[in-house]
Amino acid sequence: QVQLVESGGGLVQAGGSLRLSCAASGRTFSNYAMGWFRQAPGKEREFVAAVSWSGGGNYYTDSVKGRFTISRDNAKNTVYLQMNSLKPEDTAVYYCAAGLKYLGTADSDYVYWGQGTQVTVSS
Repeated sequence: QVQLVESGGGLVQAGGSLRLSCAASGRTFSNYAMGWFRQAPGKEREFVAAVSWSGGGNYYTDSVKGRFTISRDNAKNTVYLQMNSLKPEDTAVYYCAAGLKYLGTADSDYVYWGQGTQVTVSS
């Protein structure tokens, strides 16, 4: 089992920045690829970003490329999502997830999920 706890969400004005963190405990963190997903009200959960086991590979959905950066610190068992130039359409609950597929983008690529953290971007 891997337990994931997100933090760092909040209310920010458009154009602002937030840094989300996801702390993992349980099994060896570096064995898992990590991803961030989000779910806006009334919409399905969507993929945001993924990072490989070592942190050397990453992948982003088009709408966040150039604005968001995913990274991980295996010594701290933590994955991060730095979000810059935030837009109202980025408002959602953000989830981190752990899985075994390299840079997976589907929900089914991930085994463990956190509870989510709310990000609200005001215009």
